[in-house]
Amino acid sequence: HRGRRPGLRVAAGLTMAGVLIVNPRASGVSPPVVAQVRAALPADVEVVETAGPGDATLLVRRYEAQADAIYVLSGDGTYNEVVNGVTGDVPLGFLPAGGTSVLPRALGLGRDPVAAARLVAAGRRRPLGLGRVDGRRFTFSAGIGLDAELVRRIDRRGRRDDGRRPGDLAFAREAVGLLVERRCRFPDALTVEGAGRAAFALVANCEPYTYVGRVGLRVAPAASFDRGLTVVAPSDVRARDLPGLALAAVRGARPRPGMLVLGDEVRIVVRCDQPMPLQADGEDLGDVEEAVFEAETAAVTALVPAVRR
Repeated sequence: HRGRRPGLRVAAGLTMAGVLIVNPRASGVSPPVVAQVRAALPADVEVVETAGPGDATLLVRRYEAQADAIYVLSGDGTYNEVVNGVTGDVPLGFLPAGGTSVLPRALGLGRDPVAAARLVAAGRRRPLGLGRVDGRRFTFSAGIGLDAELVRRIDRRGRRDDGRRPGDLAFAREAVGLLVERRCRFPDALTVEGAGRAAFALVANCEPYTYVGRVGLRVAPAASFDRGLTVVAPSDVRARDLPGLALAAVRGARPRPGMLVLGDEVRIVVRCDQPMPLQADGEDLGDVEEAVFEAETAAVTALVPAVRR
């Protein structure tokens, strides 16, 4: 089945069983995978490919009025574009094909795109709460400081010859490099309004916060798509604190003294002492001196496994 390009339009009034938006640069996408995913979905699903950043947002706006469902075979960056493009209640099926694909894994769809396609084809609809930061939606996490700096450093590495982003090993190297550069010290650099000072802030919309390979980082175990946002903001992080923080992130243990933890928040304001990097769903949003995070209840409709997990 040949993919349609973003420039083609659907005739006015035409309805279709669904649209499969494919990011051909995602690490798990190949012609055989697209064919197998397409075969696992309902009949008469159109396949369209993104050609560059922002295309998924435009495609969703173009097709959502005609499609019974929109499926997305990609990584987290394209999912983010999709939720920032959808305006109605069309069901969205998020199929894992990126290096991490946090969103479908958090929804119980696993890492195999073909198996996930079968699950959403026979699945149920679920209202999905999202977060917003300065008006931009995010699906699983956003952050100011440490994690956003890591995202930026990975982006600076550029993409491989096939156009794909560096993987977990590159993230690990950049993380070690950042720790060495900062001498394992992250002093307080921002204020969470109404809560106190912190070195950096992690804002979670679900659990886990993200993944490193198969390991989920359980920064905010109580976070949920059905609740408000959770903020975790460690204060004055030093070398001696890092092992405990890493262990807590993997095990979901209770935070150490001095760590700010706010749960089920509708609105959070963070003010930085100086401009700091901001990320949402692993996408660099530039430097900010202030950021406003808001919870958006039942923002979109997701397709999830029929059996609750």
